[in-house]
Amino acid sequence: MAKQEKAMPRHVAIIMDGNGRWAAKRMLPRKMGHKAGAEALERIIEAARQLGLEHLTVYAFSTENWKRSVEEVGAIMDLLRLYLKNYLQKFAKDNVRMHVIGDISRLDADIQEQIRNIEEMSKGKDGMTVHIALNYGGRDELRRGVTALARQVQDGVLEPEEITEDIISQSLDTAGVPDPELMIRTSGEERISNFLLWQLAYSEFYFTDKLWPDFTEEDLKDAIDQYCGRERRFGGR
Repeated sequence: MAKQEKAMPRHVAIIMDGNGRWAAKRMLPRKMGHKAGAEALERIIEAARQLGLEHLTVYAFSTENWKRSVEEVGAIMDLLRLYLKNYLQKFAKDNVRMHVIGDISRLDADIQEQIRNIEEMSKGKDGMTVHIALNYGGRDELRRGVTALARQVQDGVLEPEEITEDIISQSLDTAGVPDPELMIRTSGEERISNFLLWQLAYSEFYFTDKLWPDFTEEDLKDAIDQYCGRERRFGGR
């Protein structure tokens, strides 16, 4: 009997790593690496949409990235402004919804406004959803979620014994979103770097030496093919 093909993942998460090294290899300023990385993201969003993914989550800026130089952070924020503007021109017509996870309160006011406008404009779209992690950290997300649940307990809305895994999931930035079946990280690093700590509990991991700006549509397909060849037991046999 022929082996049954495994279903495509509904949700793929990506740690887009290697922009700085890509630029250094070419003796370019780091901001050029981030620009090339943003261009790669546009290609991968389109490829994911064509493949029929329901959700794509990308790690764009972590809570730890503020430790970088003022110049680099400023360049990333300027690029983010441009990316959000380009979204309106490119992906709005493609039935792609955008959702930002993370604590955006630390971002500049104009960026926060752009994010709110795009989320409102795209909320009715029923195609693929792109979740962009901005000022995001898995531990910070859990801290914020636990704080919200503690307030509910304090207010008498929730009993401690009523807190289930589902209730914790609903307190997170990804409430209502299926956990990623596959997590991809580029640039040869093999760690999750405070990304989706709760959601990646049973995800399959795919690591590649390719730097993010060099990651292609074929690389995405190869990662998904590898996922489809794995057996997922979720702790069972």
